[in-house]
Amino acid sequence: MGKKRMKKIGSTRGFEARYGATVRKRYIAAIAGLKKAHDCPKCGSTSVRRQSVGVWKCRKCGTVFTGGAYMPTTKLGEIAKRAAKGLPPEAVATVEEGE
Repeated sequence: MGKKRMKKIGSTRGFEARYGATVRKRYIAAIAGLKKAHDCPKCGSTSVRRQSVGVWKCRKCGTVFTGGAYMPTTKLGEIAKRAAKGLPPEAVATVEEGE
């Protein structure tokens, strides 16, 4: 008889049958987003890699910026950017004076 072969299950192979299917699928999605190259916000090339948790660096232009732990941009960050663009500078000054 031949050797028993291990089933290929990707980055969750260490979890075996524990933690449930949903948790393992979320883990696979997070790690896949972490490992792939992303677009640089400055030069536009697909060469951004993660340096450490929340710190991202473009290999082409050398730009270092902060982002999410697993992705360079987060949903909350995009909402905050849109809100910041929507307010004119005068409105921000009057809000600060009113408080």
